[in-house]
Amino acid sequence: MGVRTRHATADLRMRRCAAEFVRRVSARSRLPLDYSVDSLGVVDFIVDEMRGEGREPADAGRVLFELGAYTGEVLVRRVGAVWVEFDPEQRELFGRPVGVRTPDGRLWNPLGKVVRRFETGGRESVRALYREARGLPRPSPPRRPGPVRGR
Repeated sequence: MGVRTRHATADLRMRRCAAEFVRRVSARSRLPLDYSVDSLGVVDFIVDEMRGEGREPADAGRVLFELGAYTGEVLVRRVGAVWVEFDPEQRELFGRPVGVRTPDGRLWNPLGKVVRRFETGGRESVRALYREARGLPRPSPPRRPGPVRGR
């Protein structure tokens, strides 16, 4: 199987996974999974809820994979990325079989980003992944007001 065929297969498989996840979740809840950039905040929220419930990674694996597929599909639709099958070296580096390549040639690992959010909490964010993939600067933390000086 050639590289192009592998990438097309990865693309089809991951798009279907994301679409099925959205269909299933939308049938049960009103979560706004519409492939918008704002919906990535919903992904972070879902992962945080699962983490807060004390779920084990093995029990959450399927949903985390689907959330990663959804996140990657947002990058495909909003940044112009394409799904790619990683080569053996990239698989070892990312720990995943697939990811996305942005138009500038960089590779991204949305599946791994979702898992890291689950494992480490708020230090990882799929919204931040989007900003990085778009080449946007990270938002500055809010400034704390300094002490009030004499009047």
